[in-house]
Amino acid sequence: MSSTTPPINQRPAWTDRFRSIVIEGPIGVGKSSLAMKFASRFGYSPLLEAPEGNPFLSKFYRDSARYALPTQLFFLFQRIDQLREVAQRDLFAELIVSDFMIEKDPLFASLTLSDEELSLYRKIYEAQRPQAPAADLVVVLQASAESLIERIRQRGVPMEQSMSEDYLRRLSEAYTSYFHHYDQSPLLIVNTDQLNPIDREDDFDALIQQIAGYRGRRSFFNALHD
Repeated sequence: MSSTTPPINQRPAWTDRFRSIVIEGPIGVGKSSLAMKFASRFGYSPLLEAPEGNPFLSKFYRDSARYALPTQLFFLFQRIDQLREVAQRDLFAELIVSDFMIEKDPLFASLTLSDEELSLYRKIYEAQRPQAPAADLVVVLQASAESLIERIRQRGVPMEQSMSEDYLRRLSEAYTSYFHHYDQSPLLIVNTDQLNPIDREDDFDALIQQIAGYRGRRSFFNALHD
């Protein structure tokens, strides 16, 4: 925990309502960085994807047709293990912020797998996925494909540089469609094309204000800068 993390009795009141938060969105949108900022600032325990641990991922970016299934299955079992580990802890004694939700895993599978592979994946998914409790709040970060391409280029992870704008566009559209129908948790949808809550403190504070005042089941936040 960061030295700036407030003691439990000094945490904002909204953390009592949102003890478990999921920050979701397509690759490059900044969900992991934002989750880490929540963890540092408010004392949440981070539960993060670990793409660097997937031995098939770099191969997938070079040859997606050949490596899509092992890449997808590795991520599925990695996330299952993470969620089972969390389930063994005292969830009432800690705040948890995650940058993934396992219910969204089939979204990637539907974009990358053949019909036969997808059928196999779905059988494995339904047989293995844990019954995790719904998050208290899901924050979905959105951005245009052009913005995602630029952010991926700036962060400079070598294996990500070959991703096409077409793939990112299809991925963004799939996210939009998925969360259009999502109703398992309260949902805050955030347009980040102009909002940068990771690097700009004013933007982060504006996002926190939205969360602090959040009521209901679905809300949109679209901050525009001059």
